[in-house]
Amino acid sequence: MVNFMENSKKPLYKLCECAVLVAISVAVSFFEIKIGALGGSVDFVMIPLFIICYRHGIRYSFISCFCFALLYCLVGGKFGYGLPSVILDYLLAYTVIGFSGFFSQKSKLIEVSVFVGCLLRFSVHFISGITLYRIATATEVAGVVTSNAVLFSLIYNGLYMLPNTVFAIIIMSLLRIPLKKLK
Repeated sequence: MVNFMENSKKPLYKLCECAVLVAISVAVSFFEIKIGALGGSVDFVMIPLFIICYRHGIRYSFISCFCFALLYCLVGGKFGYGLPSVILDYLLAYTVIGFSGFFSQKSKLIEVSVFVGCLLRFSVHFISGITLYRIATATEVAGVVTSNAVLFSLIYNGLYMLPNTVFAIIIMSLLRIPLKKLK
């Protein structure tokens, strides 16, 4: 009977932990360093999401990342430039971070997990930049003036995703041992 009780509480524990970590991500989203006039920022919102991915696997990762994306749009006032922008730059970009859940509990792959999540998020932002924001490519970004949508999107999204990726990899590497102890 004891084993049944422990197993029946585990999904509720995971759900509660994921909810708290999503709430922490939303709270952290208010502390950001803006990059450029069009949006993009360096922040730590992905750290709690990567903790979910590492601890609870793919199912909880996708659900949690999607819930964060919805809350980020609603609470953070992140609306983008119309519905396609909201879908790509917020809902899809943060939901794909959930793919990091494929590497759950594999401490040797934590950096790979974070890199994959960040790369997928960057890819969605990059696609958004070359499709939705191509009208802004005649402007200057990081001292480079270009009308090439691919180059513009690469530079613009790289300016904030590269630091976000580096910070996330470093922080998750430092959290590897404490997270392992929480099993």
